[in-house]
Amino acid sequence: MAASVWSGYLTFGLISMPVRLFSGARSNHVSFHMLHRDDHVRVKQQLICPEEEKVVGRDEIVKGYEYRKGEYVIIEPDEIKRIEPKTAKAMEILEFVKSDEIDPIYFESSYYMLPEEAGRRPYALLHKALEDSRYVAVAKLAMHNREYTVFLRPYTGGLMLHTMYYQDEIRKVEDFGKTDVDIKEAELKVAHQLVQALAAEWEPKKYYDTFEANVKELIKAHLEGKQVNSIEKPKKAAPVVDLMEALKQSLAQMEGKKKGPQRAIEAQRESQVQMIGEGQAPKKATRKKRGAA
Repeated sequence: MAASVWSGYLTFGLISMPVRLFSGARSNHVSFHMLHRDDHVRVKQQLICPEEEKVVGRDEIVKGYEYRKGEYVIIEPDEIKRIEPKTAKAMEILEFVKSDEIDPIYFESSYYMLPEEAGRRPYALLHKALEDSRYVAVAKLAMHNREYTVFLRPYTGGLMLHTMYYQDEIRKVEDFGKTDVDIKEAELKVAHQLVQALAAEWEPKKYYDTFEANVKELIKAHLEGKQVNSIEKPKKAAPVVDLMEALKQSLAQMEGKKKGPQRAIEAQRESQVQMIGEGQAPKKATRKKRGAA
């Protein structure tokens, strides 16, 4: 099992249970190293003190808050440790709210919450109570030098924890939501038909990162001395002059097209590269030999 990112106690009322958190999701992507073009050797990043013009080690680094230009308050790690809130080790449920009252804009990260052996029974009880009532639990949790508002919800037999953004972290965009247009009933009717034509069951496994797949295919092509085709860029969309006509044409295009998973798969396939023919010799980053001194 992967290492937990937090361990402590979850409490509600007089009930307490030891729990652990495990990352619920992470991004997958191809990682590239930075190499010196001349000899294909990995470059290193160093911490430089411009005042003394020398490289400094990490053991010489302190954290400072700039309260005025060029002036800092120095904060030591043990000082941070002393001011950790109680929620660094104990997560208390503060209230229960209906799940549909929380807007997804507040969602940040997801974690699996698992009970220790001593907490299995109260954990199962809380899961069942939330599942039956359709409430989620709101609590506070401190980790990674930050205190989060979190909510717990039942998920496939266990409890998921989601960290949330605070109200002052939600950005506002001027004029967002101010459309100020009149929608005709006939237009809305065809729009509803278009929605139904594209309606499908949510199947997350059918979606994948075509950019990631293309990068992997490009790497494979380099290793095999081949090339990949170029993806045709979409043309600039022309402004819609007749909205009703555009809706009708869109609906007509949907007739006869595949529905369900195949539609999403085919759309993604159009953005995926294929290896073609022979290309240049593979550009493998083997270290080049330096000349004799």
